[in-house]
Amino acid sequence: MTAYLPMSRRVGEAALEIRPEIAGLQARPEASVVIIGGGINGIATFRDLALQGVDVVLVESDDFVSGASAASSHMIHGGVRYLENGEFRLVKESVTERNSLIKIAPHYVKPLPTTVPIFSTFSGILSAPLRFLTHKQGKPTERGAFLIKTGLTIYDSFSRDGGSVPRHRFLGRKRSLEELPRLNPGLKYTATYYDASMHDPERLALDVLFDGLESGDHARAANHLAAVGLGTDGVTVRDGLTGAEFTIAADVVVNTSGPWTDLTNEALGRPTQYMGGTKGSHIVLDHPELLEATGGREIFFEHEDGRIVLIYPLKGRVMVGTTDLEHDMREPAICTEAEVDYFFDLIHHVFPDIAVDRSQIVYRFAGVRPLPRHDDTQPGFVSRDYRIERSDVSERPGTTMLTLVGGKWTTFRALAEHLTNDVLELLGAERVHSTASRAIGGGVGFPMTDDARRVWAVAHGDVLGRERAEELLARYGTRAEAIIPELEMAPERFLADHQGYSRAEIAWLVEHERVAHLLDLVQRRTKFAFTGALTPGLLDELADIAGDVLGWDAAHRAAEIAETRRVLAERHGVRLAESARARQADAVHA
Repeated sequence: MTAYLPMSRRVGEAALEIRPEIAGLQARPEASVVIIGGGINGIATFRDLALQGVDVVLVESDDFVSGASAASSHMIHGGVRYLENGEFRLVKESVTERNSLIKIAPHYVKPLPTTVPIFSTFSGILSAPLRFLTHKQGKPTERGAFLIKTGLTIYDSFSRDGGSVPRHRFLGRKRSLEELPRLNPGLKYTATYYDASMHDPERLALDVLFDGLESGDHARAANHLAAVGLGTDGVTVRDGLTGAEFTIAADVVVNTSGPWTDLTNEALGRPTQYMGGTKGSHIVLDHPELLEATGGREIFFEHEDGRIVLIYPLKGRVMVGTTDLEHDMREPAICTEAEVDYFFDLIHHVFPDIAVDRSQIVYRFAGVRPLPRHDDTQPGFVSRDYRIERSDVSERPGTTMLTLVGGKWTTFRALAEHLTNDVLELLGAERVHSTASRAIGGGVGFPMTDDARRVWAVAHGDVLGRERAEELLARYGTRAEAIIPELEMAPERFLADHQGYSRAEIAWLVEHERVAHLLDLVQRRTKFAFTGALTPGLLDELADIAGDVLGWDAAHRAAEIAETRRVLAERHGVRLAESARARQADAVHA
């Protein structure tokens, strides 16, 4: 759900210019399918339908991938703990999709060694079968070595594709502490297995989106465009920038708005009670000592209260999470101080001689998992699987509505395939392309070895230099080939407050990646906010570049700065020191 007021209401009539994608929808306000919700599952379904040649429109009330999909633990994982829930089908599908994504999106999805510190041998043997049968938490207890070994053996058995990742291994206390000497010396064993990291989930989702858009004019998408009604003429949408409303006719309407699913259905005049999402929070620490202590591995374990937690090295920082708390979707999801205290306790449990404090937190975030309504079932035992609800739109005979309940990052491709097949059946159409082994975005032709990457960098670095070409390849995959020619047109001027990006690169992102607000740029097209790299000067510079591309006047730029500072402070604990520009922005926003 959007956090913004329409820009025209904040800065006047200068902001009323209609975006090209909105003008295109108004010029042809009909499609075979309208998808509501631009998280990863909606975007993946959009891509799949577009590849089949279906006339499809995707609308998202905020920015693409700005909700639950942006608040993930940055993992592509099989869900070894779901075995205890009896969700063998989901685990097998998740492991298969994990292995596939390592191959079809190698620029963003990479094998991740994951170590579990274990403090007992037989703990959990009696309680695990009870949890399996009843899905009730019971008395919290950490799982011991025997139970973890059993689970990982089953887990490995699902990976039969020739070894996308190595199989698990167990070590005793001595060897464990030799490898990771800062771990709690009270442990008895460690188990190390592999899942996969997803270091740029927002960028991966954008690659999926642009795969769909590039398939042809039959595929259209718009962010900051909310679905606010469904009636005889179709889906009524409202432009979040101008406040303009219009209607898009469709034969099939698909609700993929994640944890907001019930609220979306309510806005469409079809109230449901499908969802029961739980909040998961994370913090990001600038802590070199803790980063070194992880040894480049994710540390993943069950805390003594029964919660699954992780300590994860990511982009030179350490991400710590997560929680599993009930949440009301009418309220924003925010990481609380109590959750921060909880994270500090668990860090101390795993690395008892490493001190942490709040001054080291550079970013905090929370999201809500799109889980089904679960009544008395404990949050940790609610199924992470998905289902699709079907209903007719009585006001518009012949139109069918599909509502997605559940889903997770790891299985987005398989889920989209399932949902697409259902839509194709409704349309009386046939699948013409499979996405099972189709490379995503910058994964197409991505060089898989160090030598191949060096060759690519040399071939594309004549003007920019090999190091810069390698940096762009790591950031965008082979989509960098579209950016490099524009960067070569003049000597690059790097940002004054961040030497990793040039002004021309930022301008390219704004112009080509549907940036509508400054927050879109600092949170989702880049990782400036996430890594703690944002400064008052950098924010001003980014606003100027975006403003030059999008035609923002001084008042509009000031309002964007104010809104960005407000959201980062209130939602993410990022409080930038005031500058003269920031004070001006606050005055305009007030």
